[in-house]
Amino acid sequence: MSVPVKTILDVKGHEVVTAGPDTTLAEAARTLSEHRIGAIVIVGMEGRISGIFTERDVVNALARLGKDSLDETVGSLMTSKVYRCKEETTVNELMEVMTARRFRHVPVESKGKLIGIISIGDVVKSRIREIELETEQIKAYIAG
Repeated sequence: MSVPVKTILDVKGHEVVTAGPDTTLAEAARTLSEHRIGAIVIVGMEGRISGIFTERDVVNALARLGKDSLDETVGSLMTSKVYRCKEETTVNELMEVMTARRFRHVPVESKGKLIGIISIGDVVKSRIREIELETEQIKAYIAG
């Protein structure tokens, strides 16, 4: 039985590192490094998601534009079609989507507002916890 994304957010928290679309690639790269994260959610008016800027976007920009990319805005370099999930989305559903679409970060929305972010690492940790719990339950059943 797969747990909902809400369970992960309740444990890890709802903090999300965000930036505006006018942030430069150099500033965004510093933010990624300082926070030791792989993605920044780009927000526009009223805190609504307008894109996501990831390590992959940094690499693509550098490959295309070289050092000139450092002054480009994340608004021009970000991934603008962002897959989002809800708190009710199950970890198994999210794992399937992340694997199929080959991305590692999914913003969580509620009523159109950003309320968290789930990484592939969060998903893996959750699945490991589920498997460990199932193992303990099986052992208890066999022993009992």
